[in-house]
Amino acid sequence: MDIKFTNRLSYKQARLTVLVGFILGTLLSLIQIGIDYASEDASINREMQALLDISHNTASRIAYNIDAELAQELTLGLLQSPAIVRARLVDNNDTVLADMQRPREESTYRAISDFLFGNNREFRNRLYLSHMPDEYLGTLYIDVDTFAFGSRFLKRAEVTLLNGFVRSLVLTGILLALFYMMLTKPLVRVISALSNSDPRNGAQGKLPFPVGHEDDEIGVLVRVANQQFVTMATEIQQRRNAENRLTDYLNQLENIVSARTNELKASNNRLSQSNLELEDARRRALDMAQARAAFLANMSHEIRTPLNGLLGMIALSLDSPLTTEQRQQLSIAHDSGKVLVELLNDILDLSKFDAGQLELERIPFDLGTLVEDTANLLSQNTAPNVELTCLIDPGFPSMVLGDPTRVRQIVSNLLSNALKFTRFGRVDVRLSTQSGGVRIDVCDTGIGIAPEAQSRIFQPFTQAGAGITRQYGGTGLGLTLTNNLCEAMQGRLSISSETGFGSQFSAELPLPGHTAAVVPEPLHGQVVAISNAKSGLAELLQTLLPHWGLHYRRLDSLDDLGGETPDLLITDDLDCVLTLRPASKAPILLVTAYGNFLPGEQAASLAPLQQQARPLARSALYQALRRVLTRADEGVQVKQPDQPKNVSRGRILLVEDNPVNQLVAKGMLAKLGCETSVAAHGAEALEQLENEQFDLVLMDCNMPVMDGYEASRRIRQSGRWPNLPIVALTANAMPEERERCRAAGMNDYLAKPFRREELEAMIDHWAPPQIT
Repeated sequence: MDIKFTNRLSYKQARLTVLVGFILGTLLSLIQIGIDYASEDASINREMQALLDISHNTASRIAYNIDAELAQELTLGLLQSPAIVRARLVDNNDTVLADMQRPREESTYRAISDFLFGNNREFRNRLYLSHMPDEYLGTLYIDVDTFAFGSRFLKRAEVTLLNGFVRSLVLTGILLALFYMMLTKPLVRVISALSNSDPRNGAQGKLPFPVGHEDDEIGVLVRVANQQFVTMATEIQQRRNAENRLTDYLNQLENIVSARTNELKASNNRLSQSNLELEDARRRALDMAQARAAFLANMSHEIRTPLNGLLGMIALSLDSPLTTEQRQQLSIAHDSGKVLVELLNDILDLSKFDAGQLELERIPFDLGTLVEDTANLLSQNTAPNVELTCLIDPGFPSMVLGDPTRVRQIVSNLLSNALKFTRFGRVDVRLSTQSGGVRIDVCDTGIGIAPEAQSRIFQPFTQAGAGITRQYGGTGLGLTLTNNLCEAMQGRLSISSETGFGSQFSAELPLPGHTAAVVPEPLHGQVVAISNAKSGLAELLQTLLPHWGLHYRRLDSLDDLGGETPDLLITDDLDCVLTLRPASKAPILLVTAYGNFLPGEQAASLAPLQQQARPLARSALYQALRRVLTRADEGVQVKQPDQPKNVSRGRILLVEDNPVNQLVAKGMLAKLGCETSVAAHGAEALEQLENEQFDLVLMDCNMPVMDGYEASRRIRQSGRWPNLPIVALTANAMPEERERCRAAGMNDYLAKPFRREELEAMIDHWAPPQIT
């Protein structure tokens, strides 16, 4: 293998060595030239001073004798020196006796010489006779051209530098030869031997050692290469053996793959057939889902239409004069109808979850009031020996952000469940804040839930056991919907229960606070409660009354009161009230179950007495305390503001084809003080709008001749009634119905069957009442 000369190690080492030697030689030569320069510079002064010393006596006699001719000869003799270019002899009267000069020598090296030694040097010698050293006779001046000395110095410096360069070249040649013989040549032999070797040949011999290099670095390199050859030969042989085995495996694998390919082809054929069957099943499932959605929508409409008539007629009947037995029977029928509506709503909500169509609002609402209203509504289902209490943290925000309708469903389902399975003790609804939201706890002292049943009670149509359905009833949908609603709100529903000791359901919901808690005006007075220490009333009063600024104490019995007369006595024990009167005239607040109020005559005989139904709402309790304590402070009767005599809610156009629903809606509207006109279909409604003026249109959606959608579109397209509110009345409670109504131009939506309160709220929103 031929290696380029400049790439050989011998050249590189010689180049580096010579470079170092050349630099060092040059530095030494420069040092030598510097020493020579200093010596030459000093020799100029010595030689000129010696020449002056030689001419001193002669020049002194000439100056003494004032001999101009001899002075001329002396100066000409001095000019014979190559370095002197001018000589002058001046007597003691500054008379020039002789002044001789000659031109300077010109050369290309003069500039260097002048730079090193200067352009000109002047020497002077004071003249005197040896026997009269103090007698000044004159001065001898000579001007020296330093080039005579500088040229001599430059020639010596040139020779010195040339000698160093020649020595470097000779050294380079010698080193190249030595490095080639000692390094490059043996390495080239080793490289040639390596190039001619074949590692794949198992019989490859060892590389020979270059002569004289058995123990140096080149010998070590050859030894390592020989070891690598042995290792490579072993690995190559092992690899060949492995390749042979791999070839055998590949042949076997090819046979296996061929067999597997045939099996996969058969499996693919079967899978394709299965995919066709699955696609057909998917289409059938989609058709069934669409059919189920249509069925639910139709059933919702068909069931809600007669339910609306049923509940409406019962509600109207309850407002008429009835016997106690008739009123009780109609109330039971009305409550049963509401249960049927709630069951229908649960089924529809479950279908919304299955279809992924549930939409959540995010608006501010008063959660504390919502909980209290829901508990008050469900309090009629409370067993006689059960105490229902709403315990709300005094610092709870007055408004939170969320969906009030869905939160009401959660509270209603949990509370209904607790009331259904509790026959003795307490049912508490606790409301508190936590990091990132709120916590709703519903605790009861009911029958409890076995641990093995707790894992399945959130499944649809499932209860803790078959005996539960027989004894307590229910469909098993309430907790399923509640759990689904909590998950839809990104919350969590948990349960803690023990058989025979009650249950606690906790709903943790991410409802951020919107408005901070309102601090009521402080009250002043002394309030005493006579109740059981473990009662919900005692816990409620202990939580609220000190927070409102009242001095509060709880007593176990009336005997503990002694002769004290508090500003207000609160109790849930009727016997305590009867015992206290007429001995004491302290105001009494009696807290009792709904429907257990004392009759008017008996209550009047126990005056001053106020009665509040459980569960106590915060606002109702605060207002009752304020009225009683204000009377106690002022000693006067608080005069209530006068109520308006007449309330006019405007003219309503009812568009409804069902005669029963017409009667129900007209009856409710009449009770609300509305003047109502009825249209049987959309075309008739348009005719009445042409002839009369209305404040609100209640529009049924499904009607003959012209349905409510088309009628609403025509009302909006005409441009004659741009601000006329249109509220849809439909028995279709599916979520897409609301969007369909809005797309047709309707302003709001009321699902059948609706309660009078819902209808009143809708009318108050779109057609506010006028007070006359």
